[in-house]
Amino acid sequence: MKRRKFITLIGGAAASWPLAARAQQPERMRRIGVLVRLAESDPEMQLWLTAFRQGLEKLGWSEGRNVHFDYRFHPAGAEQDEASTKELLALRPDVILAEGTSTVAALKRQTRAIPIVFVAVSDPIGSGFIASLARPGGNITGVMQYEASITGKWLAMLKEIAPRLERAALVANPKVTAYDYFLRAAEVTTSSLAIEVVPSPVENASDMEHAIESFALAPNGGLIFPPDATTTSQRHLIVALAARHRLPAVYAIRAFVGAGGLMCYTTNRSEMYRQTAPYVDRILRGANPAELPVQAPTKYETAINLKTAKALGLAVPPGLLVAADEVIE
Repeated sequence: MKRRKFITLIGGAAASWPLAARAQQPERMRRIGVLVRLAESDPEMQLWLTAFRQGLEKLGWSEGRNVHFDYRFHPAGAEQDEASTKELLALRPDVILAEGTSTVAALKRQTRAIPIVFVAVSDPIGSGFIASLARPGGNITGVMQYEASITGKWLAMLKEIAPRLERAALVANPKVTAYDYFLRAAEVTTSSLAIEVVPSPVENASDMEHAIESFALAPNGGLIFPPDATTTSQRHLIVALAARHRLPAVYAIRAFVGAGGLMCYTTNRSEMYRQTAPYVDRILRGANPAELPVQAPTKYETAINLKTAKALGLAVPPGLLVAADEVIE
């Protein structure tokens, strides 16, 4: 081989070495913190997290290749928020997915630097998380769960399936969800429906039993359960109590109907978790959460359990059946 040709070949190969080396280097590993209010073993929670991971995979983020997930599950109650938050922040994640009002509040108290993407938060402005939906203005943004007007829909559904309804207990844990947000909205619509809303704050299973048993002493009552990790984790107990006291109930979470509850009008939680993936993706690629608008819910679903309605002696109106996305028989 001629010397000039040999030198040319070697030079060309050398020039390609850095490019080949870069192509073979592993991608930078990013850390995503995940802080949620239900138990790791909860089947609904696993469905929601699967939807989140699938959304990220479609955007090029795969666990073990370029992203690592740090999970913290804290179903015990709001008192565990601070401890779980400190544990997660100590791992220095690039971004955190946080589920629920109390979880985001705990994170906000401890960091203004790490980006936070929320899900299942109903009143982000009133809770002090963001300045506005269009321009959050800080390190927090995400997917909103419910607008306040949803409470009127829940009350109307109860009145439609139980026309003699006169009272409705609003059951949730104020330490976990935006309780006053839903209560105020409910009180606005009570006069038009001739329903008295009875505030029924609870914090644990014992509270739930006492609140429902006490409420059931008077006739013509029904139950409303806004989104709340405390009641969701006790959904089997709640459904059993509603059946025992023959109380019609409407729920904000689909899992209650699957557990035997009467009906729900709800956002699709799996879809909401999937919607958070683009936020996380954009933040990992350098976007500022202060400039990422919060999404409001646009799609709602209705599910009705006909077996439960029959057990309660209720005839489901044709209008509710037609509007239902799912009917359980």
